[in-house]
Amino acid sequence: MEYQIKCVGVLTSGGDSPAMNAAIRAVVRAAISNGIRCKGIYRGYQGLIDGEVKELTSHDVSGIISRGGTILKSARCAEFRNPEGRKKAFETLQKEGIDALVVIGGDGTFTGARALALEYNVPIIGLPGTIDNDLWGTDMTIGYDTSLNTIMDCVDKLKDTATSHERVFLVEVMGRDAGFLTLNAAIAVGAEAAIIPEREAIAEQIEAAIGQGRRKSKNSAIILVQEHAIEGGAPAVAKLLEETHPEYNCRCTILGHLQRGGSPTAQDRILASRMGIAAIQALLEEQRSIMIGIQNDSIVYVPLAKAINEKKDVKTDKWDAMQILSI
Repeated sequence: MEYQIKCVGVLTSGGDSPAMNAAIRAVVRAAISNGIRCKGIYRGYQGLIDGEVKELTSHDVSGIISRGGTILKSARCAEFRNPEGRKKAFETLQKEGIDALVVIGGDGTFTGARALALEYNVPIIGLPGTIDNDLWGTDMTIGYDTSLNTIMDCVDKLKDTATSHERVFLVEVMGRDAGFLTLNAAIAVGAEAAIIPEREAIAEQIEAAIGQGRRKSKNSAIILVQEHAIEGGAPAVAKLLEETHPEYNCRCTILGHLQRGGSPTAQDRILASRMGIAAIQALLEEQRSIMIGIQNDSIVYVPLAKAINEKKDVKTDKWDAMQILSI
């Protein structure tokens, strides 16, 4: 190594996702077990700029594996997008004696991390913490499974009302610019359609869903809509449906931030724990500017540049499955 890593910083940034706490816990305990001090940086990059830093012990992260959200808090930080902001952040790292950084977040978090690494040669490891599951190079992101189960639970309850009142429910799901949550949730709940940005012809998708419902003599339906698949989201789809089929009684449900909360699933806790340990191991191996990913249940190292810039595609077989199962 160019120098020995004696202290590592850890932060969470951007939108929170379930099992971020499990990842923090793993980073702290893996660092300590390797004789490395660990400092928590509060409120993401904003806290790094402002110097909100505290040393974390094993006791500090005791009991947090089951908690949703992040004990380190999170925040968006416009200042960090500028060189001046990143300079302040680097000065905090120097002042606190932090030799390397583990950042937990999504695309925006990694973009900022890569800029800091390039400008100041800071060893940085990224952990993919986002419910959107949209980062290239990893089969799963931390928080995705919990969010998927939350959506499934909510929609299962909505189906009772949809059937009882013969209504069409348009359920808006998060996902930023990706349809992974929407499509997989639609398969899991037996929805009539999934409106996602990766597939166009939204009007045709709706018509197909309604046609299938008629063939099954159904007067109710569940249609999941990815938040950015169409301008205006689920309400826009409902309006379009009512204009073409006024006989249908439509209702919109926007799940919103419900999808981010709750105690993480076992799968997310295990994934976050493995990734947190792998982050410290990567630093010991002199890795830098990489994301820890999971592929075929094995830990992999993915360059941050590829994780950010490569597009992760929705699996064609899942889209085909959705069409077959909605018949």
